[in-house]
Amino acid sequence: MGEIKYIEKQFQLITAIKGNNERALHKLYTENFYKTEQYVLKNNGTMPQAKDIYQEAFIAVWRNIKDGKFVPKNETAVQGYLYQIAKYKWLDYLRSSRFKKTTSLEPLENNLEIDISETINTETEIKHKQTMNAFEKLGAECKKLLTDFYYNKKSMRKIASEFNIEEASARNKKYRCINKLRALTLSPTKS
Repeated sequence: MGEIKYIEKQFQLITAIKGNNERALHKLYTENFYKTEQYVLKNNGTMPQAKDIYQEAFIAVWRNIKDGKFVPKNETAVQGYLYQIAKYKWLDYLRSSRFKKTTSLEPLENNLEIDISETINTETEIKHKQTMNAFEKLGAECKKLLTDFYYNKKSMRKIASEFNIEEASARNKKYRCINKLRALTLSPTKS
């Protein structure tokens, strides 16, 4: 009976995510960032890399949930799914040629698993708030482009047509918007 109740909560979380419920998204983001942060830091990563990996994983989970590609099977399914995607993204980065040019992978083999039981701290909540605030500071065109591409799953061809520009220009615009969002997120903000 208890397991059914937990799965119902997961379905409620999924419904909230599909509805872009800011409180649910904020809670999911802040409650799970610390695990990824610790994993990346303990496996030859830096804080900015942990943020980037986690944001990519968070967006991937959000898209998969919105597209109906994910069904929870236990009381922590969404949270575990988010952590696994972040972990695999980091492992992919470690296997990449860019990383291999500077570091050997051998020391990682003994330290791939970490204790994930520690709690979220205030600093992580502040980082999430900065990300959400940064998105709000983007110009209308960047917001629309990123929303259309990541949330509405529109092709770059369709987005280019709506913006009345070439597809290559739309790709460049998307790249600039992502970099602007990243810069706004990483820059110190006044509380």
